[in-house]
Amino acid sequence: MRKSMGFRVWMVIFVVTFMFTGMAVAADAPKFTGTASVDVMSNYVWRGIKLSKDFVVQPSLTIGYGGFSMNMWANVDLNYFGKPITGKSVKHTETDITLSYTYPIDKLSLTGGYIYYGLDSVPDTQEIFITAAYDTLLNPSLTLYYDIKEGKGGFITASVSHSFELSKDMPLKIGGLISYNLKNEIMSTGAAKNFNNFYNAELSASLTVPITKQLSIAPKVAYSFALSSDSKDAIAAMDVSGKGKKNVFYGGLNLSLSF
Repeated sequence: MRKSMGFRVWMVIFVVTFMFTGMAVAADAPKFTGTASVDVMSNYVWRGIKLSKDFVVQPSLTIGYGGFSMNMWANVDLNYFGKPITGKSVKHTETDITLSYTYPIDKLSLTGGYIYYGLDSVPDTQEIFITAAYDTLLNPSLTLYYDIKEGKGGFITASVSHSFELSKDMPLKIGGLISYNLKNEIMSTGAAKNFNNFYNAELSASLTVPITKQLSIAPKVAYSFALSSDSKDAIAAMDVSGKGKKNVFYGGLNLSLSF
């Protein structure tokens, strides 16, 4: 999926969203929910891999209905690493589409879904995933991803998080994550072999500041680091800045509108 295709898909999503929202209101059916947001980040970091030289803009749109959800996410690189070849310093490099369904069982939530990664300079790929999350202390969750196209392997993440109310409607969220590679060829790029091993860990913090009932802004920071010699080689090799970063500190601002 290239830039023009990504733009057309965004337009279709917006049109369909407004059409179905109007239909739901007219029929007095369960309402659609939605969130539109944009992140301005110091780096694009995915599973510990530094995929930009520096600042990026990442818009996102999520539409929900019952347990179903659809998300569309994009990355715009503000200092494109391929400028010497393309001559472009600002470039839309990725558009991802995620479809999912969540089934709650008391405090347990099971989510299954599909992700399409529309990439600019490498072949597009696709993943299916399943997540189990439990609503208790530290909100633990476990997700298994399986790449069904280019990676032909799995990837596991386990995370915990906790929110502290600094003041009314202003939560500080602290989180942690570790991951494990299951011979996913994409995640093994640059390593000596296609490996099973721990991949990266990440610590994060964000503070949500409400502006109105629907609009909020959230500064956030994160630190990601490789967990094994295999992942160090892979993460360093895929750093598009050419600096071979294995550990990355990054942050930015999120502006979010719910409707």
